Amino acid sequence: MSESSETVVAPTGAQLAAARKFVKAHGKPSRAVVENIGRAGARVVLVGADGALGDVVVPSVATGEALVEAVEDLDPATWDAETVNQAKIGPEHRRKMAGK
Repeated sequence: MSESSETVVAPTGAQLAAARKFVKAHGKPSRAVVENIGRAGARVVLVGADGALGDVVVPSVATGEALVEAVEDLDPATWDAETVNQAKIGPEHRRKMAGK
C-alpha cells in the first residue's frame, strides 16, 4: 500500500493542453518539476528545451505527476544542475518575480 493516502485527481483537459502547447512551443524534450504549494495543490514548473519557463497549477502533487506522465516529450525532473542550467531567466521574468 502507498505511504500517501492522496487520491489522484486526473489532470483536466485544459491543464494537459497547456503543457502540450508549452512543449510544442519550446522544444523537445521539455522538463517538468512538480512542487507542492500547500493547500493550493502543486505547481508543475515547465522548462523548455529552449530554456523558457512556464507552469501549470494542479490540485495535488499526484495530479502533477500524472500530468507529466500523460504529456509526450515532457520529462520528470528535479532542480538538479542540469535542469537549473537549462532554464533561461530573462529580464522580464526577473522583474515579474521581483513584483515590479
